[in-house]
Amino acid sequence: MNTPVTHRYDFVYLFDVTDGNPNGDPDAGNLPRIDPETNQGLVTDVCLKRKVRNYVAEIKQESTRYRIYVRDKAVLNSENAEAYAALSLKPESKRLPKDEQKAREITRWMCDNFFDIRAFGAVMTTEVNSGQVRGPIQLTFSRSLDPVISAEFAITRCAVTNEKDAEKERTIGRKFNVPYGLYRCHGFLNASLAEQTGFSEADLDLFKEALNQMFELDRSAARGLMSPVRCFAFRHEKKTGNARADQLFSMVKAQLRPEVIAENRPPRAKTDYAIEFEGTLPDGVAIEEWV
Repeated sequence: MNTPVTHRYDFVYLFDVTDGNPNGDPDAGNLPRIDPETNQGLVTDVCLKRKVRNYVAEIKQESTRYRIYVRDKAVLNSENAEAYAALSLKPESKRLPKDEQKAREITRWMCDNFFDIRAFGAVMTTEVNSGQVRGPIQLTFSRSLDPVISAEFAITRCAVTNEKDAEKERTIGRKFNVPYGLYRCHGFLNASLAEQTGFSEADLDLFKEALNQMFELDRSAARGLMSPVRCFAFRHEKKTGNARADQLFSMVKAQLRPEVIAENRPPRAKTDYAIEFEGTLPDGVAIEEWV
């Protein structure tokens, strides 16, 4: 199952949040990210990649092939140095080996041992240089189908940090909440890049599993209830693709149900939406459901 993926995929991933903050913006006091012109909610690509990484790290912690390169408190120079040690090479400051074959072996070792490098790529040109990898899987920003309203609530803290503050009044904090949002993300899997990084069919199966289960390992009061809803994947026969991605994405319709519109009420559950595939697939393209 370590055979590299040989088919291109384009996919539409739908997930929702109920009473939570799916992706706080540190530049705005951790308010939920929104498009300021449309008030549609946004979730960054790196936010979803972080959840995929955390899921893989948790369930594959005993496997050296599924280590995670970009993780909490990781020292990248030390991780890059492992490749040199494994290949009995001495690193030069900020430089790859002059021998191109050895340089490729360094980068290949990193791909073989770190799932997120094989999947998403990485820039490893630090003090200990292990090259650059362009990953086969790319994600767009996720955008809510309808505008979201960010509610702000005051919360009180009854405990204090220091004994000297014991008689002071309770401190006040803030908490932000999106009542409900259904978000749509577009993703791409480039088979040519999968061949270069060694991203395999087994890796793809694990990625699908992560899309379906990653929110289960990421629960917090701040994020409320986040859940996958649907994932439509278009599988191309040709490695370079049989149709344009935007044409395929347009066949996945997600719209408010007529009764919700008629009642003039905001959506509060995935059942308020009709999610359907409409259209005729081009020759050489098949559709799969990953979630």
